Amino acid sequence: MSKNLPAESGLEPVPDSSARPRERRQRVQAAETGMSVLKGLARLGGRASLTTLAAHVGESPAKVHRYLMSLIAEGLVDQEVATQQYHLGLEALYVGVAAMRQADPLRIGEPALVRLRESLAVTCFIAVMGNKGPTIVRFEEPGLPVTVNVRVGSVLSMLWSATGRAFLGLLDEASVQALAQAELADAPPEQRALLDRDDPIGALRREVRALGCATVKDTNLRGISAVSAPLYDHIGRVCAVLTALGATGGFDVSADGAVVEAVKREALAASVALGYVAG
Repeated sequence: MSKNLPAESGLEPVPDSSARPRERRQRVQAAETGMSVLKGLARLGGRASLTTLAAHVGESPAKVHRYLMSLIAEGLVDQEVATQQYHLGLEALYVGVAAMRQADPLRIGEPALVRLRESLAVTCFIAVMGNKGPTIVRFEEPGLPVTVNVRVGSVLSMLWSATGRAFLGLLDEASVQALAQAELADAPPEQRALLDRDDPIGALRREVRALGCATVKDTNLRGISAVSAPLYDHIGRVCAVLTALGATGGFDVSADGAVVEAVKREALAASVALGYVAG
Protein backbone atom coordinates (compact mmCIF):
# COMPACT_ATOMS: atom_id res chain seq x y z
CA MET A 1 0.00 0.00 0.00
CA SER A 2 1.27 3.47 -0.86
CA LYS A 3 2.43 5.66 2.01
CA ASN A 4 0.93 8.71 0.30
CA LEU A 5 -2.79 7.88 0.64
CA PRO A 6 -5.34 10.21 -0.98
CA ALA A 7 -7.26 12.51 1.34
CA GLU A 8 -10.59 10.78 0.64
CA SER A 9 -9.29 7.53 2.13
CA GLY A 10 -9.90 8.97 5.58
CA LEU A 11 -6.38 8.15 6.70
CA GLU A 12 -3.60 10.64 7.49
CA PRO A 13 -0.83 10.58 4.88
CA VAL A 14 2.53 9.43 6.20
CA PRO A 15 5.16 12.21 5.83
CA ASP A 16 8.07 11.55 3.54
CA SER A 17 10.87 10.56 5.95
CA SER A 18 13.49 12.14 3.70
CA ALA A 19 11.82 15.58 3.70
CA ARG A 20 12.80 16.65 7.23
CA PRO A 21 16.56 16.07 6.90
CA ARG A 22 16.48 17.81 3.53
CA GLU A 23 14.64 20.81 4.97
CA ARG A 24 17.05 20.91 7.89
CA ARG A 25 20.05 20.92 5.55
CA GLN A 26 18.47 23.71 3.52
CA ARG A 27 17.93 25.81 6.64
CA VAL A 28 21.51 25.24 7.75
CA GLN A 29 22.82 26.16 4.32
CA ALA A 30 20.69 29.29 4.28
CA ALA A 31 22.00 30.30 7.71
CA GLU A 32 25.58 29.69 6.59
CA THR A 33 25.09 31.84 3.49
CA GLY A 34 23.51 34.61 5.56
CA MET A 35 26.44 34.56 7.98
CA SER A 36 28.85 34.57 5.04
CA VAL A 37 27.20 37.72 3.70
CA LEU A 38 27.29 39.38 7.13
CA LYS A 39 30.93 38.46 7.75
CA GLY A 40 31.84 39.58 4.25
CA LEU A 41 30.32 42.97 4.92
CA ALA A 42 32.29 43.23 8.16
CA ARG A 43 35.55 42.28 6.45
CA LEU A 44 34.97 44.93 3.81
CA GLY A 45 35.05 47.53 6.57
CA GLY A 46 31.35 47.34 7.46
CA ARG A 47 30.17 49.11 4.31
CA ALA A 48 30.00 48.01 0.65
CA SER A 49 27.95 48.08 -2.52
CA LEU A 50 25.94 45.03 -3.54
CA THR A 51 28.32 44.31 -6.43
CA THR A 52 31.43 44.49 -4.25
CA LEU A 53 29.89 42.36 -1.53
CA ALA A 54 28.66 39.72 -3.97
CA ALA A 55 32.11 39.47 -5.54
CA HIS A 56 33.71 39.19 -2.11
CA VAL A 57 31.50 36.27 -0.96
CA GLY A 58 31.46 34.59 -4.38
CA GLU A 59 27.69 34.66 -4.88
CA SER A 60 25.42 36.29 -7.45
CA PRO A 61 24.18 39.83 -6.67
CA ALA A 62 20.56 38.61 -6.81
CA LYS A 63 21.21 35.93 -4.19
CA VAL A 64 23.17 38.27 -1.92
CA HIS A 65 20.40 40.85 -2.21
CA ARG A 66 17.82 38.34 -0.91
CA TYR A 67 19.95 37.62 2.14
CA LEU A 68 20.60 41.30 2.72
CA MET A 69 16.86 41.89 2.86
CA SER A 70 16.56 39.28 5.60
CA LEU A 71 19.49 40.78 7.51
CA ILE A 72 17.94 44.24 7.20
CA ALA A 73 14.68 42.87 8.63
CA GLU A 74 16.62 41.62 11.67
CA GLY A 75 18.47 44.92 12.15
CA LEU A 76 21.88 43.40 11.40
CA VAL A 77 22.31 45.38 8.18
CA ASP A 78 21.03 48.73 6.95
CA GLN A 79 21.15 50.54 3.61
CA GLU A 80 22.09 54.13 2.98
CA VAL A 81 19.53 55.79 0.74
CA ALA A 82 21.90 58.30 -0.87
CA THR A 83 24.61 55.83 -1.94
CA GLN A 84 22.60 52.58 -1.92
CA GLN A 85 25.49 51.00 -0.02
CA TYR A 86 24.86 48.44 2.68
CA HIS A 87 26.37 48.81 6.13
CA LEU A 88 26.27 47.04 9.46
CA GLY A 89 23.14 47.81 11.45
CA LEU A 90 22.39 48.51 15.09
CA GLU A 91 21.99 44.86 16.09
CA ALA A 92 25.41 44.11 14.60
CA LEU A 93 26.80 46.95 16.72
CA TYR A 94 25.33 45.37 19.86
CA VAL A 95 26.95 42.04 18.96
CA GLY A 96 30.29 43.74 18.37
CA VAL A 97 30.21 45.65 21.65
CA ALA A 98 29.38 42.48 23.58
CA ALA A 99 32.29 40.68 21.93
CA MET A 100 34.68 43.56 22.66
CA ARG A 101 33.77 43.41 26.35
CA GLN A 102 34.99 39.82 26.39
CA ALA A 103 38.21 40.65 24.54
CA ASP A 104 40.47 40.72 27.60
CA PRO A 105 44.14 40.27 26.61
CA LEU A 106 44.96 38.67 29.96
CA ARG A 107 42.22 36.06 29.74
CA ILE A 108 42.90 35.35 26.08
CA GLY A 109 46.67 35.31 26.55
CA GLU A 110 46.73 32.87 29.48
CA PRO A 111 46.35 29.71 27.34
CA ALA A 112 49.33 30.90 25.28
CA LEU A 113 51.44 31.07 28.44
CA VAL A 114 50.53 27.50 29.32
CA ARG A 115 51.31 26.22 25.82
CA LEU A 116 54.68 27.98 25.75
CA ARG A 117 55.58 26.71 29.20
CA GLU A 118 54.71 23.14 28.30
CA SER A 119 56.08 23.04 24.75
CA LEU A 120 59.33 24.91 25.33
CA ALA A 121 59.79 24.41 29.10
CA VAL A 122 60.43 28.13 29.56
CA THR A 123 59.35 30.81 31.97
CA CYS A 124 56.84 33.13 30.32
CA PHE A 125 54.64 36.05 31.23
CA ILE A 126 52.28 38.73 29.95
CA ALA A 127 52.98 42.40 30.63
CA VAL A 128 50.96 45.55 30.07
CA MET A 129 52.17 49.13 29.84
CA GLY A 130 51.79 50.86 33.20
CA ASN A 131 52.51 54.45 34.17
CA LYS A 132 55.96 53.45 35.44
CA GLY A 133 56.79 51.06 32.62
CA PRO A 134 56.03 47.51 31.41
CA THR A 135 54.40 45.62 34.29
CA ILE A 136 54.04 41.84 34.59
CA VAL A 137 50.42 40.78 35.17
CA ARG A 138 50.51 36.99 34.46
CA PHE A 139 53.43 34.64 35.11
CA GLU A 140 54.04 30.94 34.36
CA GLU A 141 57.05 28.77 35.24
CA PRO A 142 58.08 25.29 34.05
CA GLY A 143 58.81 22.37 36.35
CA LEU A 144 62.47 23.41 36.59
CA PRO A 145 62.20 27.20 36.57
CA VAL A 146 65.00 29.58 35.77
CA THR A 147 65.78 31.74 38.79
CA VAL A 148 64.85 35.33 37.97
CA ASN A 149 63.99 38.21 40.26
CA VAL A 150 60.76 39.17 38.50
CA ARG A 151 57.22 38.24 39.44
CA VAL A 152 53.67 39.53 38.96
CA GLY A 153 53.80 43.27 39.61
CA SER A 154 57.45 43.68 38.58
CA VAL A 155 58.16 46.75 36.43
CA LEU A 156 60.66 46.04 33.65
CA SER A 157 63.25 48.15 31.89
CA MET A 158 62.20 49.96 28.72
CA LEU A 159 65.65 49.65 27.12
CA TRP A 160 67.23 46.49 28.50
CA SER A 161 64.33 44.03 28.69
CA ALA A 162 62.78 42.38 25.63
CA THR A 163 59.36 43.31 26.97
CA GLY A 164 60.24 46.98 27.24
CA ARG A 165 61.80 47.02 23.79
CA ALA A 166 58.66 45.48 22.28
CA PHE A 167 56.52 48.27 23.75
CA LEU A 168 59.09 50.90 22.78
CA GLY A 169 59.31 49.70 19.20
CA LEU A 170 55.61 49.30 18.54
CA LEU A 171 53.91 52.01 20.60
CA ASP A 172 54.15 55.60 19.37
CA GLU A 173 52.94 57.17 22.60
CA ALA A 174 54.87 60.12 24.02
CA SER A 175 54.80 58.66 27.53
CA VAL A 176 56.58 55.51 26.34
CA GLN A 177 59.27 57.55 24.60
CA ALA A 178 59.70 59.70 27.71
CA LEU A 179 60.27 56.66 29.93
CA ALA A 180 62.91 55.37 27.52
CA GLN A 181 64.65 58.76 27.32
CA ALA A 182 64.75 59.04 31.11
CA GLU A 183 66.19 55.54 31.43
CA LEU A 184 68.80 56.29 28.79
CA ALA A 185 69.86 59.45 30.59
CA ASP A 186 70.40 57.49 33.83
CA ALA A 187 72.23 54.55 32.22
CA PRO A 188 75.93 54.10 33.04
CA PRO A 189 78.41 54.44 30.14
CA GLU A 190 78.97 50.67 29.85
CA GLN A 191 75.24 50.10 29.32
CA ARG A 192 74.87 52.96 26.85
CA ALA A 193 77.75 51.45 24.88
CA LEU A 194 75.52 48.42 24.11
CA LEU A 195 73.19 50.64 22.09
CA ASP A 196 73.63 52.50 18.82
CA ARG A 197 75.86 55.51 19.47
CA ASP A 198 74.10 57.97 17.16
CA ASP A 199 70.44 57.01 17.61
CA PRO A 200 70.07 54.50 20.48
CA ILE A 201 66.29 54.59 20.83
CA GLY A 202 65.54 54.98 17.14
CA ALA A 203 67.77 52.02 16.27
CA LEU A 204 66.01 49.82 18.83
CA ARG A 205 62.60 50.78 17.43
CA ARG A 206 63.65 49.99 13.86
CA GLU A 207 65.06 46.62 14.90
CA VAL A 208 61.86 45.62 16.70
CA ARG A 209 59.66 46.69 13.81
CA ALA A 210 61.77 44.82 11.29
CA LEU A 211 61.65 41.59 13.29
CA GLY A 212 58.09 41.93 14.61
CA CYS A 213 59.33 41.14 18.10
CA ALA A 214 62.14 41.99 20.51
CA THR A 215 65.02 39.84 21.75
CA VAL A 216 67.70 40.35 24.39
CA LYS A 217 70.70 38.33 25.49
CA ASP A 218 72.29 39.07 28.87
CA THR A 219 71.24 42.74 28.81
CA ASN A 220 68.58 42.93 31.53
CA LEU A 221 69.65 39.96 33.66
CA ARG A 222 73.08 38.34 33.35
CA GLY A 223 72.78 34.82 31.96
CA ILE A 224 69.16 35.33 30.86
CA SER A 225 67.83 35.72 27.31
CA ALA A 226 64.27 36.62 26.33
CA VAL A 227 61.91 37.00 23.40
CA SER A 228 58.84 39.28 23.44
CA ALA A 229 56.05 39.64 20.90
CA PRO A 230 53.11 42.07 20.90
CA LEU A 231 49.42 41.39 21.39
CA TYR A 232 47.32 43.69 19.22
CA ASP A 233 43.71 44.68 19.92
CA HIS A 234 40.89 45.16 17.39
CA ILE A 235 42.17 48.60 16.34
CA GLY A 236 45.73 47.38 15.81
CA ARG A 237 47.19 48.89 18.98
CA VAL A 238 49.63 46.98 21.16
CA CYS A 239 47.69 46.17 24.34
CA ALA A 240 50.07 43.67 25.95
CA VAL A 241 53.33 41.82 25.34
CA LEU A 242 53.97 38.08 25.58
CA THR A 243 57.48 37.14 26.77
CA ALA A 244 59.43 33.89 27.11
CA LEU A 245 62.78 33.76 28.87
CA GLY A 246 65.41 31.19 29.78
CA ALA A 247 69.06 30.57 30.58
CA THR A 248 71.18 32.01 27.79
CA GLY A 249 73.14 28.79 27.25
CA GLY A 250 70.07 26.87 26.07
CA PHE A 251 67.82 29.65 24.85
CA ASP A 252 67.99 30.50 21.15
CA VAL A 253 66.99 34.09 20.31
CA SER A 254 67.80 33.89 16.60
CA ALA A 255 65.12 35.29 14.31
CA ASP A 256 64.37 31.91 12.73
CA GLY A 257 64.74 29.90 15.94
CA ALA A 258 62.02 27.78 17.52
CA VAL A 259 61.49 30.10 20.49
CA VAL A 260 61.03 33.25 18.41
CA GLU A 261 58.67 31.48 16.03
CA ALA A 262 56.61 29.98 18.88
CA VAL A 263 56.28 33.27 20.78
CA LYS A 264 55.30 35.19 17.63
CA ARG A 265 52.80 32.49 16.64
CA GLU A 266 51.12 32.49 20.06
CA ALA A 267 51.04 36.29 20.20
CA LEU A 268 49.43 36.49 16.76
CA ALA A 269 46.83 33.85 17.66
CA ALA A 270 45.91 35.81 20.80
CA SER A 271 45.76 39.03 18.78
CA VAL A 272 43.34 37.46 16.29
CA ALA A 273 41.18 36.34 19.21
CA LEU A 274 41.16 39.97 20.36
CA GLY A 275 39.76 41.05 16.98
CA TYR A 276 43.02 42.03 15.30
CA VAL A 277 43.11 41.72 11.52
CA ALA A 278 46.65 41.51 10.17
CA GLY A 279 47.37 43.92 7.31
